[in-house]
Formats: sequence, C-alpha cells, structure tokens
Amino acid sequence: MGDTVLFHTLLLLALLWLCLLGYWLWPWGRPATGRTTPTPATSPPKRSRGEATPFPGLLHKPFCAAGEHVAQAPVLLLPPTPPPLLVSPCGRRRQVDTSAQFCPNLSCDYGGWVGRGNIRANGHPGGGPWRQLQCLSCRTYFQETYGTPLHGKRVPPERLTGGRRAG
Repeated sequence: MGDTVLFHTLLLLALLWLCLLGYWLWPWGRPATGRTTPTPATSPPKRSRGEATPFPGLLHKPFCAAGEHVAQAPVLLLPPTPPPLLVSPCGRRRQVDTSAQFCPNLSCDYGGWVGRGNIRANGHPGGGPWRQLQCLSCRTYFQETYGTPLHGKRVPPERLTGGRRAG
C-alpha cells in the first residue's frame, strides 16, 4: 500500500513539473514574426468632392408611349360593378340567412361582395358550433367565423363571448 501512495505522489509532482515547464516555455510575450494586420489589396475608391446632383430620372428615352411620364390629372377609379344576384329558380328557399357572409376567395367574381346570393350553408362539420358555408360561384368552402376573432378557435363560443352565443 505504501508503494501506491509513493507512486501517486511522484506522478502528481511530475504533472505539476510539466505544467510549470509548459507555462515557462509558452510564447506569451514574444513578438510575432510576421505582420499581424494585413493591408487591403486595393485602396477604397475616393469620393468626389463635387456637389451631389439629384437623380435626373430616366437615363434613356423609353421605346413606347406607355413608358413616358405624362403629367395628367389623376384618373379616378370607379368601384367595380357588383356581380349579378344569384337566385335559385327551383327548389325550396334557403332557411339559413347568409346575407351577411361573403366569399373569402379574392379570385372569385363574388369575392368580398356581401348579400349577392352566392353563399349557402352546408351544415356543421364535426358537430361543431359553427356552420360550414360554400360559395356557389367558385365552390370554395369556409367557416361561418371566417374574418372574425372567433375563427379557428376550439374553445366553446359561450366561453369566448361571455355567455352569449355569437353569430
């Protein structure tokens, strides 16, 4: 047992001696042999001392009249004409009032128009509280709560609205 304690003590002293020797031989304060900061290969471009001129506009004459800037009065854009009302010629009348709904598909002719007769109710998907609606023009399905703070919420509507049912 005595020889293992002596061995470990000598091993510890040898490791300390190596650490001190490495500290003394490490190049801490020696100057570097090469340059430490490289100089750029090219000098940066010089700024002109002349007065700054504003951008004159087009550099070349446009090829057609559409590219030229014409100083005219601004053209007033009229709102687009609404699409025609859709009225079903056959079958019974719809029971669910969808006159306050609109198609969220902006590429649809009826997209964004309210009360044009293009929306029909399509039941409650998954037994949920909100109806599924369909645009008859583009056949897009969307929920009754689209565009409202209740859209996509999985909490019961009574909890969100403080006891009253929205819709």
